[in-house]
Amino acid sequence: MSDLFNLSADSSTHSDILIDSARRTLSTQAQALANLANQVTEEFPKAVRMILASKGRTIICGMGKSGLIGKKIAATLASTGTPSFFLHPGEAFHGDLGMIQPEDVLVLISFSGETEELMRLLPSLKSFGNPSIAMVGNIDSTLAKHCDCVLDLSIDKETCPNNLAPTTSTTMTTAMGDALAVALMECRNFQPQDFARFHPGGSLGRKLLTRVKDLMHKDNLPICTPETTLKDAISVMTHGRMGVVLIQEAGKLLGIFTDGDLRRAMLKESEGMIHKSMASLMTANPKTINENVMIVQAEEQMLRDKITLLVVVDDAQNLSGILEIYDR
Repeated sequence: MSDLFNLSADSSTHSDILIDSARRTLSTQAQALANLANQVTEEFPKAVRMILASKGRTIICGMGKSGLIGKKIAATLASTGTPSFFLHPGEAFHGDLGMIQPEDVLVLISFSGETEELMRLLPSLKSFGNPSIAMVGNIDSTLAKHCDCVLDLSIDKETCPNNLAPTTSTTMTTAMGDALAVALMECRNFQPQDFARFHPGGSLGRKLLTRVKDLMHKDNLPICTPETTLKDAISVMTHGRMGVVLIQEAGKLLGIFTDGDLRRAMLKESEGMIHKSMASLMTANPKTINENVMIVQAEEQMLRDKITLLVVVDDAQNLSGILEIYDR
C-alpha cells in the first residue's frame, strides 16, 4: 500500500507496482468467481423454475451498486427472452409498486441482505404474494429469510483494500445474473435468430435478420449468352463494374466468367482468343446461393470458399442477382 500511495500522477518508474495491483485484483476476483461456482445449490434451479413458470415479468429491485447491477441483469434478461424490468426501491415506496402484477416474479438484490430501502418494501411485497428470489451475500439476513428462494453470493472479503467499496460483491452479483440468463436461454432453446429479433438495430441483428435478396445486386446485371465473344464480354464486364460476366440462356444460369478468368485467358495468347465464345471460356456450374438464405450464411460460405462473389438464384434456379462480400 505504501508504494502505491507514494506514486505521483505522472510516474513512469513504477509500472510494475500498478501491474501487480491489477493482477492481484483480477486474480482475487477470478478466485471469488470459482468459489461462487461451488456455492451453487438446488436454490439455483429453483429460481430458474420460478421464472420459467411465471406468466408475468421478472422484476429486478436493488439499491445503490446493487441497483446498477440490477439494471444490467434486467436488460440482459429482457434481451434474451425473459420479459424483465428494473424497479427502483425508493420509487417503489412512493407509488411504483403499482407496476407489480400478480404474475410477476421479484428478484431482490442486497449484498448485506439488510438494505433499508428493501426492508421498508418487504411488508408490501409479502402482502402482494409474488414469488421472490433473494440475491444476497448473507443467507441468514432478513431479506433471505423473507424470500422464497435464496441465491448465495457470500465472499470472504471485497477486493477493495479497505474491504468497503463494493468490488468483488458486484462482480459476483453480475455473474449470478448472467448465470440465470444463460440457464433460462438454454431452457427456452433461445437461438441467434431470437436474439436478433430483440436487437434489430445492431450489426448482429442486421446480419441475422437480413436475407441475401435484401442486399444483392439485381439491376443491370452483366449478362451474356453462350455465343457472346470474349471481346463483347469484356465490354459487358467493364460496364457492369463487378469484375464478372454471367452467362445465361432462357433465364437459366450456365456459367460465370470473372476478371481472373480473363487474365488467365489472355496469358495463353492463343490466336483468335478475343473471338472465342463464352461457352468455351466460362466456368460452368458456378457457386450459387438461394436468394432466401440469411446473409450470415452467405458470408460464411464466401469466407469458407475464399471467394468474394456469389451468384444468387431463386427456388427454380433462375438467376436473381449477384452478392459481393462487401455488401454485408
